[in-house]
Amino acid sequence: MLISLSIRNFALIEKLSIDFSDGFSVITGETGAGKSILLGALGLVLGKRADLSSLRKKDEKCVVEAHFDIAAYTLQDFFKHNDLDYEDVTILRREILPTGKSRAFVNDSPVNLPELQELGLFLIDIHSQHQTQELSDEGIQFKIIDAIADNADQLAAFEVQLKGYKTRKQRLADLTFQLQEANKEQDYNAFLLDELVATALKPGLQEELEAVNEQLSNVEAIKESFAKVISLGDNEQFGVLQHLKEIKASLQKIASVSKEYAVLLERTDSTLIELDDIFGEINRHTEKLIDDPAALEKVTQKLQVIYALQKKHQVQSVEELIQLQETLSSKVAVAGDLESGIQKLKEEITADENGLNDKGAVIHQRRSEAIPKLSLQLTTILSQLGMPDARFNIRIVESDHYFLNGKDELQFLFSANKGSDFGLLKKVASGGEMSRIMLAVKAVLARYSKLPTIIFDEIDTGVSGEIANKMGEIMKSMSHEMQVFAITHLPQIAAKGTSHFKVFKSVSNEQTQSDLKQLSPEERITEIAEMLSGKDITDSAIMHAKALLS
Repeated sequence: MLISLSIRNFALIEKLSIDFSDGFSVITGETGAGKSILLGALGLVLGKRADLSSLRKKDEKCVVEAHFDIAAYTLQDFFKHNDLDYEDVTILRREILPTGKSRAFVNDSPVNLPELQELGLFLIDIHSQHQTQELSDEGIQFKIIDAIADNADQLAAFEVQLKGYKTRKQRLADLTFQLQEANKEQDYNAFLLDELVATALKPGLQEELEAVNEQLSNVEAIKESFAKVISLGDNEQFGVLQHLKEIKASLQKIASVSKEYAVLLERTDSTLIELDDIFGEINRHTEKLIDDPAALEKVTQKLQVIYALQKKHQVQSVEELIQLQETLSSKVAVAGDLESGIQKLKEEITADENGLNDKGAVIHQRRSEAIPKLSLQLTTILSQLGMPDARFNIRIVESDHYFLNGKDELQFLFSANKGSDFGLLKKVASGGEMSRIMLAVKAVLARYSKLPTIIFDEIDTGVSGEIANKMGEIMKSMSHEMQVFAITHLPQIAAKGTSHFKVFKSVSNEQTQSDLKQLSPEERITEIAEMLSGKDITDSAIMHAKALLS
């Protein structure tokens, strides 16, 4: 509920600070006294756009601040989601600087206008006669029915499943498209993959084959070189090994003479052993050397295949070909994976549809049970408001489509007079009738849902007498469930308020300004008497005012 409002330097208001109570508050005042300015200031603090024309003094900033008790509104999640500090008594402040820049704050934390506007929807519903056309909106009509049906939990569950369903449907469309594209390339990718797999690629294969090819291509030259080495090293008369053995024998004779000679003998012996091993290895290589043209042809052909694949795929190494093979393998396998994923998604979508159908059926049933209650309550209230023949024909039909709020399609038809045909609200109801219907709707909703503070801005236009009295009673009844304000010109409604505020103009320092004050019991009598008889208040008007207040 709105606890207090302070306004500084806004339009005709120089400075104003007022506290409000719960229950039913009425605001009266002459035409042009500033009631619209008051609503404008409230609109400003709730996130409406503003400009420099809002400033009373162009060189000073405008500040509007409102305090709300939101303990009963369960808005903690909203504050958490928007990274704001939650307080049971929350302060909204709006500043318009002389430069034209606008700033907004919630509990002293800066916020942008969309956040302020969203929060404002939970706090105040400013309702004027011009807004009665909202009743013709199907979304609003569903909200009315769902409030009576207590469908909040069912709608939340439906919305969650619908979100998942739409996500999976989109994912299915994406995978189906990917599968179509994959199938177009499937044969070509499989051919390229088979080429690479047939080559039996492995890291280092090219270098290995090139080494074997080099060896097989030079068998005769290698044999000739090995033969010459063996001849030089292992000749019985002139070979290196024979000479080294003689050197070893000579050193053995003197090794005992000196440690240094002994070391020379050890080194010679090591060299002899190493050379002997080298010549043995050369002999083994010589024995393995075979002039094999067939093997050479096979290695050459495999190298040519590798070179051709590298040129075809514009790469430089076998390792890059292996990487390409892995990529192609993934592409070839993706069709199978996509088919599996598509089948799984289809099963999940079927489960979603079953769940949505079940939830939609529950929502439909609860709406069907709520509609007669809503119709009865609306017609009862409208009968009190001078529309005894008002009738509603509200029909819902389950469709095959999934909407955000279920599967139902709605017809909300109305007839104001006996014998007249039913028609759409916006076509068959007059402005005055729409105002009374809206009041009836709000009165019914007040019983079923926690509505924010509501301000009726001259919703009583065009009615008087007993109808005005009934409207006042309905607003007062609503105030048992919520905070209600009524801006009114009718004494019958003004007299119903538990609190009475008056908007008035005054002149100070040759400047006109608007102000708001709460009336005392005596001042209320005078104000209502003036509303009854004008500026020249008569005794009968005083008596009538007292009667209305009592």
